[in-house]
Amino acid sequence: MTTISLDAARDALTSACGDVTDAGPADAVDGVPAALVARPATTAETAEVLRAAAGLGLTVVVRGRGTKLSWGRPPESADVVLDLSRQSAVLDHAAGDLIVHTQAGTLLSDVQQTVGSAGQRLSLDAAVPGSSVGGALATNMSGPGRLVVGTARDLLLGVTVVRADGVIAKAGGRVVKNVAGYDLGKLVIGSFGTLVVVTEAVFRLHPVPPARRFVTVPFGSAADAARLVHAVVHAQVVPAAVEVDWRPDGAGTVGVLLGGTAAGVESRTATTRELLGAGAEGAEEPPPGWGVLPWYDGEDRATGLKLTCALSGLAPVLEALRRAATDAGVPLTVRGSGGAGVLYAALPADAPVEAVADVVARTRAVCTEHGGSLVVLDGPPQVKAAVDTWGPVPAIDLMQRVKDQFDPERRLAPGRFVGGI
Repeated sequence: MTTISLDAARDALTSACGDVTDAGPADAVDGVPAALVARPATTAETAEVLRAAAGLGLTVVVRGRGTKLSWGRPPESADVVLDLSRQSAVLDHAAGDLIVHTQAGTLLSDVQQTVGSAGQRLSLDAAVPGSSVGGALATNMSGPGRLVVGTARDLLLGVTVVRADGVIAKAGGRVVKNVAGYDLGKLVIGSFGTLVVVTEAVFRLHPVPPARRFVTVPFGSAADAARLVHAVVHAQVVPAAVEVDWRPDGAGTVGVLLGGTAAGVESRTATTRELLGAGAEGAEEPPPGWGVLPWYDGEDRATGLKLTCALSGLAPVLEALRRAATDAGVPLTVRGSGGAGVLYAALPADAPVEAVADVVARTRAVCTEHGGSLVVLDGPPQVKAAVDTWGPVPAIDLMQRVKDQFDPERRLAPGRFVGGI
């Protein structure tokens, strides 16, 4: 923006929400500099900001707590960062109905603290520490608990959104069996902020089980990991989550979470240990890194991959990934919901681009062969510039038409999502 347009934009946005500052280096979106940061405190103020931005022809990128702002592709431009951190309240907790209504900028940990006082939980794993509700929805973040409760799409009951032109819309409601209107909530989950801005969400909750236990067992090969996962998933022990953790040194662990009554958990723990065989151990605390994506273990801007496949393809996908990384000479960490066929992998930030590209291409082919996909969620700029981030997407034409309907002028995070959406 020119100086004149920047001044006009600052004035217009300040009139809309009152909290507008010039953007600094820390406000850049995946390396793309922003001009202004607007921090609306309500849905109404968010609508005013978007209306003002649309009137001036400005592009907007939504930010919750910034933990996943580098996921996907860098946007084509980011004139305004729409920061939702002021919208951080749990608006209502109807404990008797197992429902929570929260603003999008609320930390998942704060939601859990609020509903936990009534012995309840939002069954959405904080796979990225410090995530907000809106960020979790925008990226469809999930962890090992998806095996039983599903993902955010299965927990979301209602949603309030603001369109790129500033129009406020609501979908769903506060009851589980709600069939009014289009299922807008499921549509916007995983859209990376390219369709609408989510400002409020209503979720169903689950009771916290009286007791829980983690059973872990080591493995040394992809075939062993798949065998152990299949044994647990197809047994009668009813696991709440199953996670595969395979470290760079080749040591691997399958972890199983069991929850329920104290007596029931004790009995099922014994059965699970017997089922998994020698080396299986039980503990009250989760194993290190449980439920956290492997590139959030401390390394800066590692390449993060998301792999999906049918459960029957778990062994070949794991084997292909490990073999490709070994052949390329790069360390590899794998962690994910083995029981649900969703894995996450991390390659070092300093891995050669050619090596990363080879690992992605070889493993993506095997994922596709087994009914899944491979997406490069995050990575250094040089990796994103050289590697096909999203891979083939059969429904890209339909997705583009949806984008055209919701954001015809491409104001919201243009280019960040699949196919340049």
